[in-house]
Amino acid sequence: MAFDTFDTENTIIEEYEALIVSPEVPEAFRPPLQRLTGEYKKLLKTTRRLVRLSDRSEEGLMEASRKIKLQQQELEKAHKRLESHAETLEEKVRERTRELALSQKKLERLVGLGISLSTERNQPRFMEMILQGAKELTGADGGILLVLNDSHDQLTYEMLSFDSLEMRKGGNNDDDIDEPAILLHLEDGRPNYYHPIAHAVLTERTVNVVSLRDSKDFDFSQFLLFDEQYQYQTSSLLVVPLKPRQGSAIGALLLVNARKSSTGRVTQFSKESAELVEALSSQAAVALDNKNLVKAQAELLDAIIKLTASAIDAKSPYTSGHCERVPEIGRLLAEAACESDEGIFADFDMSEEAWREFHLGAWLHDCGKVTTPEYVMDKSTKLETIYNRIHEIRGRFEILYRDHHIELLQQHQAGALDEKALQEALAQSLTALRDEYAFIAECNIGGEFMDGQRLERLQQIAKREWVRHFDDRLGLSHEESLRLSRMAVKHLPVREQLLSDKKEHIFPRPKGGELPYDVDAYGIKIKPPKHINNAGELYNLSIARGTLNNEERFKINEHIIQTIIMLDQLPFPKHLAKVPEIAANHHETMVGTGYPRQLKREEMSLQSRMMAIADIFEALTASDRPYKKPKTLSESLKIMSFMRNDGHIDPDLFNLFLSSGVYQQYAERFLDPEQIDTVNVKQYYKVLDSAGN
Repeated sequence: MAFDTFDTENTIIEEYEALIVSPEVPEAFRPPLQRLTGEYKKLLKTTRRLVRLSDRSEEGLMEASRKIKLQQQELEKAHKRLESHAETLEEKVRERTRELALSQKKLERLVGLGISLSTERNQPRFMEMILQGAKELTGADGGILLVLNDSHDQLTYEMLSFDSLEMRKGGNNDDDIDEPAILLHLEDGRPNYYHPIAHAVLTERTVNVVSLRDSKDFDFSQFLLFDEQYQYQTSSLLVVPLKPRQGSAIGALLLVNARKSSTGRVTQFSKESAELVEALSSQAAVALDNKNLVKAQAELLDAIIKLTASAIDAKSPYTSGHCERVPEIGRLLAEAACESDEGIFADFDMSEEAWREFHLGAWLHDCGKVTTPEYVMDKSTKLETIYNRIHEIRGRFEILYRDHHIELLQQHQAGALDEKALQEALAQSLTALRDEYAFIAECNIGGEFMDGQRLERLQQIAKREWVRHFDDRLGLSHEESLRLSRMAVKHLPVREQLLSDKKEHIFPRPKGGELPYDVDAYGIKIKPPKHINNAGELYNLSIARGTLNNEERFKINEHIIQTIIMLDQLPFPKHLAKVPEIAANHHETMVGTGYPRQLKREEMSLQSRMMAIADIFEALTASDRPYKKPKTLSESLKIMSFMRNDGHIDPDLFNLFLSSGVYQQYAERFLDPEQIDTVNVKQYYKVLDSAGN
């Protein structure tokens, strides 16, 4: 009797043995496959033995035939079990593959979020990315982002989002969040561990609530009130603290009602979801902490700059409030330029970084004045140094009168003058001296131009002599003594001119006469005077206009050079690289006649030219200067129109200054009511060609 071979069974065994060692089969499925394959092999072995026994006897053959059929039936059952198990295995492998693919996508999304969070500068958009990313990773229906306040005692709502309620609040949305802040400590000072969000922040651990209504671990009253107010049903919760790698928690991320991706049914948050959100929260916390640090540094820089500006303003009543008000005029003019679509402003705009750059440059525009001596900045009379030396001159006149009085009395005693002649001579002498002193005092004020006639009279008065009986080298500082040591000693008593320019009045520069900075390196083109200062009495009283001599005028103008030097030493980052240029060019003109670098219009940015207008307008309208009467709006704009015609200020910007009403906006905030008069803008507006002429 012939039997078929067992090729089919052998093939099945080979296939399943190959499947067992395949890397695609998860480890958990290998043992059952091995067990089923082993049973199948045993059945096949028994079948083979029975076939061999069938050759021994007919009776044995019949029995073997019966057993073979039974074995074949068992083999078929085993085959079906293997097929069923294989199908189950294949389905589980496919399901696992889908899970792995989904996990891969989530990991890719997590990495992408981390990169985006590290580069996003817009704070509301940054918060939105954190919350939306967490919801995507977990399939959550709702989410809330909370941040610790500056006092570190409560959590405030930054953003709230619920898909099923179509609710978006906070962030870039118009709706504000009206939910009360979450206190980290109760009124008696105990930690608020009963609130799940406060608990997560205080313990810096994730809180995963499977079912809110079944949990007894926390006080969920706030969530139940939310459900009642919005007809919502909170089921599962996941609270993850926002904690950077080093430091304490700075906020929390709350996710509500995880949903199955296949059915949308609400379920609990899985361990994998919690781990993903923890990873995201860690990245977000680091990025948020960095942003807070950058913000704090920016605020500190602002505070230091404003503190410096305030110190400069407080240093002298002659510049009071200037450093604070100029940035405001500059801001108004820059806003008008950004809003205008005419002429050179059509393509002009300023980014957030450019605004920051302009803000800092405006506040730092006079930082060099910190080096300007007060007696120069506040010099209100020609003879003023640390004090007004007119008092010394008056004292000399007193001495002249006393000496003349004594001389006349001596002549009277000697019989050379009678009483009447004595009194007439005294009166005549006093009148002449008083008249000459009044003239010198008038010259000292600097209110009138010193023409040739006035200079000649000054020289004649200066030739009067008085007698000094006391040593002028006693009680001096070391520096002053050193300066006088180079002069010849005069024996007392000594006759001296009433007004003089002495060698000791000159303050020379250090050896070589070089400035303490490299003018070429900074592009400085104004020529410095030979000496640091000259306190000569005739020299200063002869000043043609104002009260400052050449050396003091340079010292005043040098503040902008010091601004350039000071700002050049600061390591401004790339996005603030133009701060020195914005701050240091407001004394330049459009035609290259300004200082200190004699730049022309095309060599300066629009922001730099804005600063020139802001600086001039503030100086003209300032009402807190002790040396001048504040000018009205019309007077100030008239003067500025002359400056525009002379090429001192930018004509396009001055037209914009007028047409946009910037001058009026500023006036309503900072000028006294009596300064705000009616202005005919057309009177000062000038139609320009394409070249700005």
